[in-house]
Amino acid sequence: MKTSLNTRQKYMSLSSVQSTLSTLKSCQPDIRACMDMVSDVALGIVEAQGECPALKKLEEMILECSRLDREISCFVESVDEKTAQVRREPPEAMFHLKSSVKERFTELTAGVTDADLQRHSKVVAFRDSVRRYTAAENEEEESDEDIAVTQSQTNFTCPLTQVEMVNPVKNRKCGHHYDQEAVLEMIKAKHKNKKKFRCPKVGCGNADVQQSDLELDLVMKRMIQNHKRQSGKT
Repeated sequence: MKTSLNTRQKYMSLSSVQSTLSTLKSCQPDIRACMDMVSDVALGIVEAQGECPALKKLEEMILECSRLDREISCFVESVDEKTAQVRREPPEAMFHLKSSVKERFTELTAGVTDADLQRHSKVVAFRDSVRRYTAAENEEEESDEDIAVTQSQTNFTCPLTQVEMVNPVKNRKCGHHYDQEAVLEMIKAKHKNKKKFRCPKVGCGNADVQQSDLELDLVMKRMIQNHKRQSGKT
């Protein structure tokens, strides 16, 4: 009877651990949204001042976000691994869960290198966005008419909604753009019916678009905003 009670307590404790872990996991989307905001601020600085020391500070900030995101992932992995192990062991193993998780977390974080932080998708996107936008700003030796023509040739229309995108996301697999809200709703609807979502761009062979394939394109978002401002002047 005592063992049965201890077993119940063990699973109740594990359930509490998983609940707390879920709360921690929910912080990661907020961290990544913060990284997008840092990138957007960087593009604003490029637009207003060009390359300057402030960009370096923002890069350091986004790398710190990358580190925090990675540490949370390491902690989640540590807890998942050790709780799975405890489930297979006697109830008394719960007493050692905290120390074993801490030990495993230390091992995992020790293996995280600067190169790993640099490879975070948001860090890569930050650098790519700054590079692309800096290049675009440097090319503004063109006349206003040439710039207007260039912008008019860029397709800002979402292939799903057939209207101008608000928050464009780029598919890393096929390179096509969609409005964020529209594509996420479509993916969700397709998955709910256990179907795959095919890229709606005519002629594209990408038959399985996943949310993880999508990256907010801050450079195109600024191009759309600039296009709207210019259109409002004419």
